[in-house]
Amino acid sequence: MATSRITATGNDILEAETSLLNDVVRSSVDFKGRPSIRSKSGCWKSASFIIGVEMGERFAYYGISSNLVSYLTGPLGQSTATAAANVNAWSGTAFLSPLVGAFIADSFLGRYRTIIIASLFYILGLGFLSLSAALHSSNSAGCQSAVDNMACSPPQLQIIFFFSSLYLVALAQGGHKPCLQAFGADQFDENDQEECKAKSSFFNWWNFCLCASVLIGLLVLTYIQENLSWGLGFGIPCIVMCFALVVFLLGSVTYRFHTNSDPRNPFMRISRVFIEAAKNWWAAPIVISIEEEAQQILPHEDANFRFLDKALLEPNAPKAIETVCSIGDIEDAKAILRLLPICFTCLAYSIVYSQSSTLFTKQGATMDRYISTSFQIPAAALQSLQRAISQKPLGISMLQRIGTGMFLSVISMVIAGFIERKRLATAFEYGLVDLPKETVPMSVWWLAPQYLVLGLADVFTLVGLQEFVYDQIPSDLKSMGLALCLGVVGVGSFLSSFLISVIEKATSGHGQESWFSNNLNQAHLDYFYWLLAGLSAFSFVLYIYFAKSYVYNGRTAI
Repeated sequence: MATSRITATGNDILEAETSLLNDVVRSSVDFKGRPSIRSKSGCWKSASFIIGVEMGERFAYYGISSNLVSYLTGPLGQSTATAAANVNAWSGTAFLSPLVGAFIADSFLGRYRTIIIASLFYILGLGFLSLSAALHSSNSAGCQSAVDNMACSPPQLQIIFFFSSLYLVALAQGGHKPCLQAFGADQFDENDQEECKAKSSFFNWWNFCLCASVLIGLLVLTYIQENLSWGLGFGIPCIVMCFALVVFLLGSVTYRFHTNSDPRNPFMRISRVFIEAAKNWWAAPIVISIEEEAQQILPHEDANFRFLDKALLEPNAPKAIETVCSIGDIEDAKAILRLLPICFTCLAYSIVYSQSSTLFTKQGATMDRYISTSFQIPAAALQSLQRAISQKPLGISMLQRIGTGMFLSVISMVIAGFIERKRLATAFEYGLVDLPKETVPMSVWWLAPQYLVLGLADVFTLVGLQEFVYDQIPSDLKSMGLALCLGVVGVGSFLSSFLISVIEKATSGHGQESWFSNNLNQAHLDYFYWLLAGLSAFSFVLYIYFAKSYVYNGRTAI
């Protein structure tokens, strides 16, 4: 009897210890540096805080960016082409700066600290932006009835202060955007089947909540900015970001902080592969094969980037053993290179994407925006149609989703071109070609199809690209992977700005109006949209070629 009790007690202790060990999340600690307990940390209890913070940040960002072109062409008195180029340049900076923020987070500060510091700079930039708009509003009361917006331009010092504040927001997003999403995904344990399933839906809920906050921001803030006060319209996002920072800090006790077993700097680790491969550039393929056989390395299904295998060879140096790269380092370097063609072919899509907050908005500003006899919707509010489409398509691979979105972006530009052609014909029919201030008697809801199709493309391509890159990038470079996705959008914005500047110079002069004339009734945005449709179609064909040859988790992805 006593023996039975002892045996039972021993089994109970063993089961308790096993249960406790299963409840500990491997390679993860809590806020105080203790091993993370699965039942008390991470998963949705942490992700809900992080998603809430993202909703506040996106509300603030799109509350500024969506109607920025209207502020530049209105209170600041810039031309359509100049304003569009400035918006694209700022947007490009905002989407490229995450590459720097991700580098700092992955190499030095960690994601948690980087998010807090970036949030503080975000709040500072938004506060200065609101102050700049308020100062201009108080000094330009006599400009309300001016015919020429250029005459109402503020002093140069105010313009410098405005753009400095604007670019401070762009730089702050560099530390906030990639780290927050990667930190949210880190809350799910990839080694746990249930949490792994939950993480697969994390990106979907992330995008859904993001779209909901952007939708509210577009409807509320654009109305406040155009009908009440630009200072208030820029100030509300500042207040929202303050609340977002508080929410993020409140969730600290529930967060999981991943620990990296490899103490090496991930960027140096990957860079060393390329350096060592370059040092051994002379090595013949047979030498590499012999070395792989000696190290019992199985041949990889993906034969691309075989030149990186030269990093396996020992250089003739006293400390050779310390400089030889492991096969894991080499495969991680190859994984990054395999992503580049996919990201490169998405650049044309990102050019199309940047038009929704620039030329689409200016296009809608010329049309009939009344939904009742006394209520006129802001032109930028139509972007809410694009953001209302938020369901992630299921049943197809990530690469197939990206390709679907790229195809839809071509359709969106074709539709936009035909609708703009109809708007120009309507302006000509009613004799409004030389009257740019008059409203074209054509409902602004004609723009709905191009916004809706582009919204679908957004869900397929951007969400698919984020999930794809996060899945394929080495584990210690997750922030950089998401920053790479944002960088694609940033480069696209700069390319859009470059295209507009080149076309502006090429089509103006000799007594002719350019495609981006300040008088949109004499401009030709339709030609520009169709040009983008052609570029997107060419890029889509290239994408299909690269996607078909991409090796994803040991198999062909498409």
